[in-house]
Amino acid sequence: MNLEDYQGAFIDAELEAAAASPAPLPPSRCEIERAVRVLLAATGDDPDREGLRDTPARVARAYAEWFAGYHVDPRSFLSRVFDESEGYEETVLLRDIPLVSTCEHHLAPITGKAHVAYRPNGRVVGISKLSRLVEAYARRLQLQERLTNQIARALDEALEPKGVAVVIEASHGCLTTRGVSQHGVSMVTKCWLGEFKADAELRRELMQSIYACRPN
Repeated sequence: MNLEDYQGAFIDAELEAAAASPAPLPPSRCEIERAVRVLLAATGDDPDREGLRDTPARVARAYAEWFAGYHVDPRSFLSRVFDESEGYEETVLLRDIPLVSTCEHHLAPITGKAHVAYRPNGRVVGISKLSRLVEAYARRLQLQERLTNQIARALDEALEPKGVAVVIEASHGCLTTRGVSQHGVSMVTKCWLGEFKADAELRRELMQSIYACRPN
């Protein structure tokens, strides 16, 4: 067997072993709580003092809520669509959707608002589903740029509309509470698909609709 054949056989064996190995089990509640105790001790405090004694259990419960997005398929919220829109073709915009996520680099909070718009192509979706779509992707470890694209592309695939636009403005705890510690700073990300990407006037009208009637 030459070197190339040997390397190929070795790689094949590794792939077969990986395929045969069961997926790792998620950590148990006890393991999660032990890990939180380690983090509490790392702060220099005493995990056994009265105020911190129940913190590991509280954090475990909070994590289940903060990262609930891993246990749902965001696209499932868009599975029910309506064809009875009477040919409505203008922009549908749901603005100021509350957004809470977690930065994957520092586990710091990301808080802000999402604005989701689309131009129907015969089908529309219930407005509450747009809000649920945002939440499902936000309740994960995230980058704001990726979150913006995920929301837009899921809506585009489900409805096949003429255009999709997602604008997110958010504050990042990793910027406001550590490092440069700059308060009042927000990050804005945008994703334009279809007609919104092709038509600058549509983008301008949308941004005006998002920020209309707001104090300066």
